[in-house]
Amino acid sequence: MNEPVYSKEKVLNRPSIGLTILVVNVLLILLSFALFIFGMAADIPGAFRAVVITLGALYGFIIGPILFGGLKIIKPNEALVLTLFGKYYGTLKKEGFYFVNPFVTAVNPASSSDNSSGSYKLEGKTDANKSGTTAYSIQIPKRKLSLKAMTLNNEKQKINDSQGNPIIIGVVVIWKVVDTAKAVFDVDNYVDYLSIQCDSALRNVVRLFPYDSDDDEKSLRGSSREVAEDLLKELQGKVSVAGLEILEARITHLSYAPEIAAAMLQRQQASAIIAARQKIVEGAVGMVQMALEQLNESEVVNLDEERKASMVSNLLVVLCGNKDVQPIVNSGSLY
Repeated sequence: MNEPVYSKEKVLNRPSIGLTILVVNVLLILLSFALFIFGMAADIPGAFRAVVITLGALYGFIIGPILFGGLKIIKPNEALVLTLFGKYYGTLKKEGFYFVNPFVTAVNPASSSDNSSGSYKLEGKTDANKSGTTAYSIQIPKRKLSLKAMTLNNEKQKINDSQGNPIIIGVVVIWKVVDTAKAVFDVDNYVDYLSIQCDSALRNVVRLFPYDSDDDEKSLRGSSREVAEDLLKELQGKVSVAGLEILEARITHLSYAPEIAAAMLQRQQASAIIAARQKIVEGAVGMVQMALEQLNESEVVNLDEERKASMVSNLLVVLCGNKDVQPIVNSGSLY
């Protein structure tokens, strides 16, 4: 199946002669006004007067002003997608002052006619129960496509991880337009499209990983780099049809949902306490073993098995206890 012709970007390699056309057109308009005034005021034959007045009025009031519509200024990292009577005419991508067909129309679906500030915002959900404006604001030039790297920072989402735990996650995406024809003609609005696909790709990736893992398994908290790479690949596959390139995708916020945050905090605290106790017990056992070995080597005192067990018990209590112990001095016989 052949790809539609408007999906193939056609870059217009035009010479930058806009300034020359501007100067020449202004001079011709002034000359036309002079001819028009001359034809109206001079005492010349009627037929010649009509020709002079017609030519002066035709160029000065119709042709000259129309030619101004063909002057286009392109700044660095900007593009202008042009259509002529409904058909794709081409794209100006190199900076300069150009002259094109004055009847062409610039197309940019991401720029609304009532948005004078050039700030583009989308309506979405700010939390689970309220609706409002999303967190990101993208500067979209009037009638022009920006080829700069832009940032998309959607609202945080509540998503279930691979274990079914609800989590709150937010991502930031760095992207740019690489194919202006696809961005304008293959999707209705490439910024809307990117935002929706970002939410979809995020859900597809997050549900494959647990929030945290005690093993070497990849997790959202411990393998943020790998998760970001998977998100970038997933999102790039979805937005290629819109002529967009994803430069970077990374997690900016990660937490448990409020309904399970307290329980998960207790779980993490319990895991930390168990790990700390394990270290304490391992160290205490090593110290007791070292004490018994040194007592046997120096022959300071000979202990039977029962006294050794008592000594080990006392040392473990002292070393593993949470509070300082109160010593009891035995001044009598050990036995």
